[in-house]
Amino acid sequence: MENKATQAQQQPQAESNLSPAEIKNAGASARFTEMIMRQYGSTVGANSFSQRETQLIKGYFIAIDETLKKAEAERIRKNANNKNHDYDNNLPYTWNTIDLTQLALDLAHYARMGLDMQQDNHLFPIPYKDNKAERYTITLMEGYNGIRYQAEKYAITPPKNVVVEVVFSNDRFSPIKKGKDNPGDTYTFEVPNPFDRGKPVGAFGYIEYDDPSKNTLVVMSRADIEKRKPRYASAEFWGGTKKTWENGRQVETEIEGWEPEMFAKTMKREIYSAKHIPRDPMKIDDTYHYIKQRESQYAQLAAENEATLQANSIELTFDDASISEAQAPAALPEPAQAAQAPQEAPEQPKAKEEPAEQPKAAGRATKGAKAKQEQMITDPEEDASEAPPWAEEPDW
Repeated sequence: MENKATQAQQQPQAESNLSPAEIKNAGASARFTEMIMRQYGSTVGANSFSQRETQLIKGYFIAIDETLKKAEAERIRKNANNKNHDYDNNLPYTWNTIDLTQLALDLAHYARMGLDMQQDNHLFPIPYKDNKAERYTITLMEGYNGIRYQAEKYAITPPKNVVVEVVFSNDRFSPIKKGKDNPGDTYTFEVPNPFDRGKPVGAFGYIEYDDPSKNTLVVMSRADIEKRKPRYASAEFWGGTKKTWENGRQVETEIEGWEPEMFAKTMKREIYSAKHIPRDPMKIDDTYHYIKQRESQYAQLAAENEATLQANSIELTFDDASISEAQAPAALPEPAQAAQAPQEAPEQPKAKEEPAEQPKAAGRATKGAKAKQEQMITDPEEDASEAPPWAEEPDW
C-alpha cells in the first residue's frame, strides 16, 4: 500500500519537468487537432484519422504557430521602422485573425496526403492578408521534397532514381536523346575543374527507371529557368540588387545570392511535375483532387494580390531580416469552449523565390498611392526576426 501511495505521489512530479509554456502548447495542439478532425468530419462526413495523420496535424500546429510568431515579430518591426505610419499593418498575426474554417479542411487533406511540415522542404504555411475581411488566409505551399513525395506516391511507374544537376560554363555536358542507337535518353557530364566551374548556364534532370527505354532527360537553359523566376524574386536568393537604407537614404546594394541553388530548385520542381512523371488515374483520390484545386485557388489569390498592388502603384521592397526561432511558443490559452473558426478568410503574401517554398518578410509600401496593403512571409525558406510572445487566445 505504501508503495502505491508513493508511486501516486511521485507520478505528478514527472509531468512537472515540462515548462508552463510547453504544457500550454501541448494542450493547444491537442485542441487544434480535435478542431481539424471535427471540421473535416462535418464537411466530408468521415473523421477517422490514422495515428500518423494525427501526428502530422500536431506538427502542422507547431509549424504554423512558429510562422505566426515570426510574422508578428516582423509586423511589429516594420511598423516601428515606418516613417509614415499610414502604411502600418495594424492587424496582428494570431490564431484569432486567421481563417480557421478553411485552414482546418486544408490541413486535414494534406495530412491524408502525408505531407509533413516538420520535414525539410515538404510543406510551408504562408499567410496572406485579406484587407477587406481584415483577416489572414494561411495558404500551403509544397516544397520540392513535398512535390517529390507526391510524384512518387501517385506515379504510374515510380522512378528508381532522379538526378538533378546544375551545369556551369566550365563544365562539359552532352545530352543524348533516345534513338535507334540508344534505348532511352542519357547524357555525359564532366566537371573538369570543380573549384572554378564558372557561372551557371542551365540545369538538367534525369529520371531513371528499371526499364532503360523509359529513362527521360529534361534540360533547361538559363533562359528557361529565368522564365520561371518569380517576378519579385529576392536578391537574397537569386542575386542582384537590393534596396537598403544607409544614413537615412535608400541605396541599391549588390547581393551575390544563391543562384546555383535556385537553378537546382527550379529544375526539381519541373522534373517532378506530372508532365515528366505521369500520375496514375487509378491512384488519384479525392485528397489529390482537393489539393490540386486549392493550389489553383492559391495561385489565383496571389495573382489578384499582385494585380491590386500594381493597380495602386505600390513600390515593393522585400526586407529580408534574419529571423531566429522564438524560444517560447506563442501564448495559447486554454479556452474551454469548442473550436470556433473565424468567420472570414483572408489573403496571402506572394512567394518570392519560387511559387512555393519558404516564409518570408513583408512587402512594404514606400512612396505612392495610400493603399494599406502589406504582404508577409513570402519565401518559406527565409527566416523572420525573433518574436516577442503575443498573448491573444485562440477561439478554439
